[in-house]
Amino acid sequence: MKKFIVLSLVFSMLGSFVHAQLPTLTKKEQKQGWILLFDGKTSAGWKSYRTDRPFPEKGWVIENGVLTIDPAGKGGDVITEEEFSDFELSLEFRVSKGANSGIKYFILPGTNLGCEFQILDDENHPDAKLGAPGTRLQGGLYDVIPPKGKKDKPVGEWNHARIIAKGNHVEHWLNGKKIVEFERGSDAFKAMVAKSKFKDNEKWSTPAQTPVLLQDHGDVVSFRNIKIRKLK
Repeated sequence: MKKFIVLSLVFSMLGSFVHAQLPTLTKKEQKQGWILLFDGKTSAGWKSYRTDRPFPEKGWVIENGVLTIDPAGKGGDVITEEEFSDFELSLEFRVSKGANSGIKYFILPGTNLGCEFQILDDENHPDAKLGAPGTRLQGGLYDVIPPKGKKDKPVGEWNHARIIAKGNHVEHWLNGKKIVEFERGSDAFKAMVAKSKFKDNEKWSTPAQTPVLLQDHGDVVSFRNIKIRKLK
C-alpha cells in the first residue's frame, strides 16, 4: 500500500509538470483579446495548407505543449483554420542545428505562398548567404527585407517572434526588438519586392485576410505558446 501511495504521488507530480508546460493566457492577456492558436495537446484549429487535407497524421509531433516538425514524416506546411486581417501574433520557436523554417502570413488562397518571417540557423544553413544581402537571415521578411539589430538565441534555445499587421503596416519583432518594418504597397516596398524572387507575382503580399502558416522545410523546428489577438 505504501509503495502504491508513493507511485500515485509521483504520477500526480508528473501530471502537474506536464500540465504546467501547456500554454495559458493571463487575465490581462484575456482582457487584451489574446486567444491561443495551439492548445498544447491537440492539432485543433490547424490543418494542412492543402485545401483538401486535414492536419497531417505524420510529420508534426505534439508533446508537452510543444509542436515540433518531424522531417521523417514529411507532413508539409500547416495553417490555422481561422483567418485574420489586422492582428498581433506571438509565439516562441526553437531551431536545431542547420534548420530552416518560417512563419507565413498574407497567404495567397489555396497556396503556401505569402510573406514570411524567416526562421533559420544563420550560421549553419547556406540559405543565409543567398538572395540580396541579409534578406534571408532569421527574422527578416524572407528574400525581401533584411532584419536590423537582431539578437538571436543560440541553437536549441527558445526565441520569441512577434508579427504585427494592421492595414498595410507590418512589423517583425525578435526577442523583444523590432527588426523589420514596412508598408505593403508603398513605393519603397515595391522597389524591394522588385529585387526579390517574388518580382513576377503581382498578387504576392496583397491578401487582406490570412491564416497563419508554419513551414515544414524538412528540418527539426519547434513552436510553442502560439497566440494571436485581433487589432481594432
